[in-house]
Amino acid sequence: MEEFDVIILGGGAAGLSAGLYTTRAMQKTLILERLGYGGQIMITDMIENYPGFPEGVRGPELSIMMEQQTRKFGADMRYEDVTGVEKLEEPLKLVHTTEATYAGKTIIIATGGSHKKLGVPGEDELSGKGVSYCAVCDGNFFKGEDVVVVGGGDAALDEGGYLTGIVNKVTVIHRRDQLRASKILQERSFDNPKMDFLWNHVVEEFQGDNQLETALVRNLKTDEVYKFPTAGAFIYIGFESNSGFLKGQVSMDEFGHIKTNISMETGIPGVYACGDIRVDSDRQLGNAVGDGITAALTAYKYITEGE
Repeated sequence: MEEFDVIILGGGAAGLSAGLYTTRAMQKTLILERLGYGGQIMITDMIENYPGFPEGVRGPELSIMMEQQTRKFGADMRYEDVTGVEKLEEPLKLVHTTEATYAGKTIIIATGGSHKKLGVPGEDELSGKGVSYCAVCDGNFFKGEDVVVVGGGDAALDEGGYLTGIVNKVTVIHRRDQLRASKILQERSFDNPKMDFLWNHVVEEFQGDNQLETALVRNLKTDEVYKFPTAGAFIYIGFESNSGFLKGQVSMDEFGHIKTNISMETGIPGVYACGDIRVDSDRQLGNAVGDGITAALTAYKYITEGE
């Protein structure tokens, strides 16, 4: 069984940043990634709010640069799906994948999560071309335009309110005639002259020639289907944490987000969590990078003080 100082679960921005710091600190590091290095930024067309890129940078391009930088300092990076962990309380913690079992003095969990999708035609094809899951990331591309927000919870209204400071008009499309969001957010939204509501409607399809132009919507009361013109669609119907394999192993909230302190400690010595997987994450690239660095520094301190 191979042994490592640090095993990082997930190769998104948080995991790569953690790996960059642990390898530069001469810690033998393994990074396990299931799909592709870069995580959510890999599927983000253009990033304009990350420091150091005044003209913006394309997500796939930044992902490649971050991966190359982490590899440069000697991180062992493997494409393997993590299936479980055990003996987290022991000096050597075990990580099981579809390929092997590894032992590590520390584990940094950076498996992130993913926004729930509507699963309608055109959603994947127009993702990054009008369809978005992050208003803070992409709202600036729609200055002065009319956009829609799909959902009825806190995230939908919070992000919709943010968008009203940028766009011409926000229409919230909700499948019911009542919102799930907190009362204070509802009051602010109803009082916002730039926010409108399309009740009892669902999106059936996103349409456009390489750029979103319309949302095909259906009125659930009348069954009428029609085209709703929009330059952008922001989808907020939930966020799924990639933490199922950790159930019962670390402390989580009801949504599967891992509880940590500001040092990214989970409460189990030598086990840390960072990025979108942890409670209260802002799900922003800069936050993920900072979380990963903090987790790496905390892990380094744990290892060196233990030795």
